[in-house]
Amino acid sequence: MTGAQAWPSLSFLLEGFRLTIWLTFLCAACSLPLGAVVGIARSTPVLALRAAGTAYVEFFRNVPPLILLFFFYFGLPGVGVTVEGFTCGVIALTLYTAAFVAESVRAGIAAVDRGQVEAARSLGFGYLGALRYVVFPQAVAMVLPALGNITIGIVKNTALVATIGVADLMHQGEVLESRTFATFSTFTTVALFYLALIIPMSLGVNALDRRRRRMA
Repeated sequence: MTGAQAWPSLSFLLEGFRLTIWLTFLCAACSLPLGAVVGIARSTPVLALRAAGTAYVEFFRNVPPLILLFFFYFGLPGVGVTVEGFTCGVIALTLYTAAFVAESVRAGIAAVDRGQVEAARSLGFGYLGALRYVVFPQAVAMVLPALGNITIGIVKNTALVATIGVADLMHQGEVLESRTFATFSTFTTVALFYLALIIPMSLGVNALDRRRRRMA
């Protein structure tokens, strides 16, 4: 079948598209709270917690996600631990993404006026109380657009799981192209699927950013 005659099977690609959406959702659902905890640790006055948070961020932010995928999928079996490919993808992308979430949360906490923290402490709040009721809600509101962009980055990074055989959108496109040799039409369609997911997310992030600026 020639490239001119072949057109990708949308149903075949849709299977991968659904898996990409599910993988994105799981990674976002896991990395956002994990990153928030690490970001808070980086902002705490407790030296040990701050050092642990910094070490986490510096390590995972500077290791390519593909290396993490290969470590969990190919490396762990060497020590007797076998993890299914999809699970490896969730773990690796969660750990990687959480480092960027942590930096955004830390920046948001640092941007909150210290006077508000002192006012909360003067009203009887402890450090954790001031963080929970005064600092953290404001920090999250300020970094929502950044967190949205990080989530968009997850969508793009999910394409890496094709390298370990996970049947996501990219993997399905590669399989279809190998069967039909319709390279142009296959990967054009794959790109359109990604755009169909990312463009609405980008518009939502821009709307959040405009709303935040109006309220500032």
